[in-house]
Amino acid sequence: MEGFIEQVVKREKSGKTLAIKIIAVVLLFVIPLTVIYIARFINFYLVIVGFFLFIGGIYVVWWVFSQQKVEYEYSIAGDTLDVAKIISLRKRKRVCRVSIKDIEVLEQGDQNIKNRHFRKVYTAARNVNNTKENYYAVFPVPAYGKCLLVFNPNEMIIEAMKPYMNRELKLKFIYNKQG
Repeated sequence: MEGFIEQVVKREKSGKTLAIKIIAVVLLFVIPLTVIYIARFINFYLVIVGFFLFIGGIYVVWWVFSQQKVEYEYSIAGDTLDVAKIISLRKRKRVCRVSIKDIEVLEQGDQNIKNRHFRKVYTAARNVNNTKENYYAVFPVPAYGKCLLVFNPNEMIIEAMKPYMNRELKLKFIYNKQG
């Protein structure tokens, strides 16, 4: 192994994460209050159940909020690019592992990518909708065929990848020439 370089990218908050948080807070109050209201007609002990549902709901809302904190870690060790997803600094899950020499296409922007179809798409970008900032890497995986990785590497990661890129990719990506 020649070296180890890593980068951590935080996923941007989107409308979807905000909606999930709002729904969680609304359900925190609606469910226990509904149980307490029903207690008037059925049994007074349901008030206690509603209270415990509220206390348990606070934990569930905290858990939902913490699950929305996502970071992606890109690390290069030798000729291998590892991408991992870190959820609320507690859980780490490998997204993919790619040999840099197997990458066939690496470009910023989705001009040449958006009309192609891939068997599997690995998303590890700060903002998936920001196509101008995202890098797109196409590589083969024996189990799936052609796959796509969407990510946001910085210059250090790109520089660490250069020695291991194939000749055509180096010419096209680094020197902006056709090979």
